[in-house]
Amino acid sequence: MDSVTRLGVVGCGLMGSGIAEVAALGGLYVRVAEATPDAVEAGRRRVTASLDRGVQRGKITEEQRGQALARLSFTHDLSDLSDRQFVVEAVAENREIKTDVLRSLDKAVEDPAAILATNTSSIPVVDLAVVTDRPGQVIGMHFFNPVPVQRLVELVPALTTSPDTVQRTRDLATQLGKQPIQAPDRSGFVVNALLVPYLLSAVRMVESGGARPQDIDQGMELGCAHPMGPLRLLDLIGLDTAQAVAESMYEEFKEPLYAPPALLRRMVAAGHLGRKNGRGFYAYDA
Repeated sequence: MDSVTRLGVVGCGLMGSGIAEVAALGGLYVRVAEATPDAVEAGRRRVTASLDRGVQRGKITEEQRGQALARLSFTHDLSDLSDRQFVVEAVAENREIKTDVLRSLDKAVEDPAAILATNTSSIPVVDLAVVTDRPGQVIGMHFFNPVPVQRLVELVPALTTSPDTVQRTRDLATQLGKQPIQAPDRSGFVVNALLVPYLLSAVRMVESGGARPQDIDQGMELGCAHPMGPLRLLDLIGLDTAQAVAESMYEEFKEPLYAPPALLRRMVAAGHLGRKNGRGFYAYDA
């Protein structure tokens, strides 16, 4: 099978824009689909701004920036992804939304051998694969935020995923300069199964009055050499996303360590979502 040259990305938020940027810099022709014309323009601005930062920081050249932008196109119509060899959905971490997107992509993408990958961080991949007519070509491809910086990609084959799909996805991850690991198709996979209980424990420590956010974060950064403390990391991930991941894991395992603490739920209900809107455990510039 030839290497992928035409990639589709559905969703152009933090994750989707990062995937699109990395793929375009890697030489792929990338078409990004968003729900509305306004979302398309916001996504285009997000990718362009990230490439501009790459030039300012000396990570890429002006020429590389221009070439990447020339390989990128945007649409608000999923049928425009009909010629793609590989499509990654990176929409909200919501089972119903992802199910609808996978079902629609299955109809829109013409090549029956094309792979449909989900960037879910917690939903069992088999649940998404079986809503399509190509379950053998559906796989989890979990990137990490920020995508241009983080090298890891979790490959998550469902029971239905073919060995050829796994190999082609591994090849694509390598082509994009990422380091793939294979993870089991169980909620949380490898990284979040270990990470989420740790993050939720930090929230419970704040909730109980045991320690302040800045002391918890400094403790883990200076005492355990973590690059970022758990509460700053939650703000980066997005508290709503963290709650959705925790709920998915609790639904599957029914273990208390995966249950979102009341404080996390209250903060999400109040709209304190972290960096994305300027307020979480810390305040940020808009």
